[in-house]
Amino acid sequence: MDTILRLLETNAQLTPAQLAIMCGKSEEEVRAQIKEYEENGVIVGYKTLVDWDKTDSEHVNAMIELKVAPQKDLGFDRIAERICLHPEVQSVLLMSGGFDLLVIIEGKTMREVSNFVYNRLAPMEGVVSTATHFILKKYKDKGVIYDRNEEDKRGNIL
Repeated sequence: MDTILRLLETNAQLTPAQLAIMCGKSEEEVRAQIKEYEENGVIVGYKTLVDWDKTDSEHVNAMIELKVAPQKDLGFDRIAERICLHPEVQSVLLMSGGFDLLVIIEGKTMREVSNFVYNRLAPMEGVVSTATHFILKKYKDKGVIYDRNEEDKRGNIL
């Protein structure tokens, strides 16, 4: 695994100068390697990971399991591409196991998410069934542990 990729995946704010020092390469080599990764689609974007629970923004995330009837010669690609077009969809993943696609979406309320599943996902041609799981709290996301120093304020049940 390329060290530059691993470091950028952990912290996309690292500068080429910092990466060069960490990798034992020149800054020019690092810049050229990053440019090549971007042009070849290895690096597909840069994102900021936000703990939305610490903001005034109201939103809810959900994971929707989809069972899908694959299309001849296209498998799951065509329906996955259609699902990706919806702005509330954050991720679409082909899975093994008890369902075919995992769709992660974001909405303002649980009702909004439910309406999206009911009115837009479930009626899609090829969708056999859905199961929606609302995300109640994130403990770790994309390798980052949330609220690491937050004190546990729950009382004893006994």
